[in-house]
Amino acid sequence: MKTNVKKDSKLLGIGILGCGLISQAAHLPGAAKAHNIRLRAVCDASDELREKMTAIYSPEKSYSSYEDMLADPEVEAVVIGIGDQFHVPCAWQAVEAGKHVLIEKPMGVSTQECEELKALADEKGLFIQVGHMKRLDPGLQYAKAFKDEKMGAVTTYKGWYCDSIGRYTLTDNVMPVIYSSDAAKKPAGNPKAVLDRYYLLGHGSHLFDTAMYFMGPVRRVSARYVHEEGLHSWLIDCDFESGAIGTLDLTVAIAQQWHEGCEIYGTGGTVFAKTYNPWEFRSSEVSCFDKETELSTTPAAFDGQFYRRELEAFADTILNGTPCAGATAEDGIMIMRALIATYRSVHEDGAWIDIADAEGEL
Repeated sequence: MKTNVKKDSKLLGIGILGCGLISQAAHLPGAAKAHNIRLRAVCDASDELREKMTAIYSPEKSYSSYEDMLADPEVEAVVIGIGDQFHVPCAWQAVEAGKHVLIEKPMGVSTQECEELKALADEKGLFIQVGHMKRLDPGLQYAKAFKDEKMGAVTTYKGWYCDSIGRYTLTDNVMPVIYSSDAAKKPAGNPKAVLDRYYLLGHGSHLFDTAMYFMGPVRRVSARYVHEEGLHSWLIDCDFESGAIGTLDLTVAIAQQWHEGCEIYGTGGTVFAKTYNPWEFRSSEVSCFDKETELSTTPAAFDGQFYRRELEAFADTILNGTPCAGATAEDGIMIMRALIATYRSVHEDGAWIDIADAEGEL
């Protein structure tokens, strides 16, 4: 059966590990629509999940064994779409098997495992991209180019990521029906047992990634945290290596609509960006004010399918040597360090923590 998707003549053969929520909502439809991706295989421990996704997306192969998928010579790269605790161990296996890897965010749960994985990939000449898909938001890409080319000395960054009490109503409305299985492999223990760590990994990773995408590496952080009746809030002061300063607001979950975005101030202009819940597949609405022309520009940025776009960028780097448009392994490690530094600062009464000194596990 044919589809309306036009594929290139040169395609990257990928295998997707995991047929759970993130793969069903993001990676499988993204792979089906990506112009330079060939869905060679899917793999899941659950027969019923794997068979359902095979029926919908028609991969060339379906594997119950990850080792068997890694042994497939036509799987050139693996997408890791499973629990955070499995990211690095499964990526390690893929790299050992000679495969490039796209890892869902966060890259891992400790700095040591992430750094060791990067070192192995570098040694074997393989590419790792971390699934911070907001770097492929065309509105934010426009704002980044404007910031780099027009804003002169950039002094200040303000970023916010405020999840909404209505997010699951929205996602239930716009996501496809999500299938689950009792046979799916789950991490030991309960990842949500310590909610401040869980929210930092899951939501704080997006907040820091956007900040670093625009501003470069963070040098140190000072953080405060408060929670009441399911409302968890962090205010994080940042010093960037560039000399700029910033403040970040992470709150889960506010009693209003999804609230995410940033403001950037420079001697030559200003950026304001409003970012939508990713499952709306809407590009960020940005306004870029140029001091020289006294004009504010807003791109149309129609294409908000970030998950397809990140897969296309991943394939473009591997197939054509195009510089990585997504987050690299180095970016993933820096974000991991920033999250650990934030957690430490909270537990040290808001002390400034240097990112270079932030090691361990979150």
